[in-house]
Amino acid sequence: MSEEEKKPEPKLAKRRLNKHSKIKSGRTIGERREHLETANERLAARKKVKKRQNLRITLTVFGFVAVAVVAVVALVIFLKQQREDEPIDTSPTAVVKTYRPSIEIIDENSSANGVSTRMREYIGQLENDLRELKIAPTKAVIPGGSIREVDLYLDGYSGYIKTVIDRGSGVTAEDTERMIRYLNGQGITDFEYIDVRIDGKAYWK
Repeated sequence: MSEEEKKPEPKLAKRRLNKHSKIKSGRTIGERREHLETANERLAARKKVKKRQNLRITLTVFGFVAVAVVAVVALVIFLKQQREDEPIDTSPTAVVKTYRPSIEIIDENSSANGVSTRMREYIGQLENDLRELKIAPTKAVIPGGSIREVDLYLDGYSGYIKTVIDRGSGVTAEDTERMIRYLNGQGITDFEYIDVRIDGKAYWK
């Protein structure tokens, strides 16, 4: 037997002697580097997908907002154009509504010219306002010596209401309704007159 044949085979190092080594048993350095590079690529790919998703959501929301803004602006322009295209009614009847009385008017002044237009319009408007409050006038009297006072007689009452054309017919009607409601609440149904010629005050007799 030759010397080469007698040379003993090399012994393998025991596992416990190699435990501090950074080289993994059964793996190469190149394999470990390839594994790390593959993990990094997967992480980078996930980040790219997430960025694309976020960008897609942002663009979608922005698109909806842009469409809504355009729709609102178009609606405003359309409504403005509609208002501008509407014809403006400048006729006298459209500006001022004329009230004509349906009740009898007695002028104790016996004026040759009769009852003035202003007085007739006031009586007609006051009649309308009272009827809206469920009070029915029956007659209007312009007392002698006065050109602004109107005494109004009502259906169901023996007395009359003293009014003046210098006050608005609406507030006069409201004050009349309040006084009648107050007297009815007190059990008073007969009165000589109710005076509502002064703002914020009312009298009865």
